[in-house]
Amino acid sequence: MSGAERFTAQIDVSRETLERLRTLETLLKKWNPAINLVSAQTLYDVWGRHFLDSAQIFQCIDAPPVSWADLGSGGGFPGLVIGILAKEKWPEMALTLVESDKRKSAFLINAARELGLGLKVKAERIEKVTPLQADVVSARALAALPKLLEFAAQHLGPDGTALFPKGERWKEEVALAQASWSFSCEPRTSLTDPQAVVLKIRGLERV
Repeated sequence: MSGAERFTAQIDVSRETLERLRTLETLLKKWNPAINLVSAQTLYDVWGRHFLDSAQIFQCIDAPPVSWADLGSGGGFPGLVIGILAKEKWPEMALTLVESDKRKSAFLINAARELGLGLKVKAERIEKVTPLQADVVSARALAALPKLLEFAAQHLGPDGTALFPKGERWKEEVALAQASWSFSCEPRTSLTDPQAVVLKIRGLERV
């Protein structure tokens, strides 16, 4: 079974969305040798390690948000995958990717243009960006949970939701974060690693 077939076995998408993901795969393989967007060895399983791992974050939100901010977007995960899925499911949603690395942000801008995604890229440090007031904030492989909650508090709008994938030690990170923050936390088992989760966080307030 191909990577794309394994992906579509778990994520229901249109033919157009699948073609955009294939285009993104091509762009990654073209740009990665020069910029190191993702670990080279993960390109052999880009559909599982990056596409499915990102798409499951999108699936944590049931109703169309007005705005979504992806922080530390790097090589486009989950941000570009969120953008591709939203173009089909929620075309009115505003999406902002924040990435301070100028070369990576150049890739994001180029990829968004080639994929036909009307998203914004902010090539700035997360803490320097004017508060985005987003309904949803996401970040993948960016920082420990206490730091992620600082970023979320800056960029979430009222009643917003934060989505953070975390590995097998996620309970330790939650306990550490609870020393400084009050929040509700719903862990969803990862589709790509049974020991990992996507944390769905709401009601964030500093203690």
